[in-house]
Amino acid sequence: MTAGSGRAARRPARVRPYSLTGGRTRSGHVLLVETFVASLEPADGPVDGPLDPAPDTPGARMPPEIRAIIELCRRMRSVAEVSAMLKIPLGVVRVLLSDLADQGKIRVYGTGRGPGQPDRALLERVLVGLRRL
Repeated sequence: MTAGSGRAARRPARVRPYSLTGGRTRSGHVLLVETFVASLEPADGPVDGPLDPAPDTPGARMPPEIRAIIELCRRMRSVAEVSAMLKIPLGVVRVLLSDLADQGKIRVYGTGRGPGQPDRALLERVLVGLRRL
């Protein structure tokens, strides 16, 4: 192994999250940064549709990023929290969450606010999260 090849092997993959979406950048659901989502299923089962790495393979398993999203969303989270906590770009998280909602693996709850009124608790949680960064 040469010195240059060792460095390339340690570099984080920047293309991987976008490959999970098949290059898609739009989602079927309206998922704002403050939209709440929560898991409906455990993170260890098979996945159907575009998230499945090999849909024709019996017992195909979820990619680790999808499993992490479902596990993280056992507690209600905002789209922004999922993106920040898993360090996956927001656009990718929106597409993945939309796919999971279509499959019935997560539920989309909306923004948690009335018309024209920001949710103070959510804003405080976002502020706390930003301060942690």
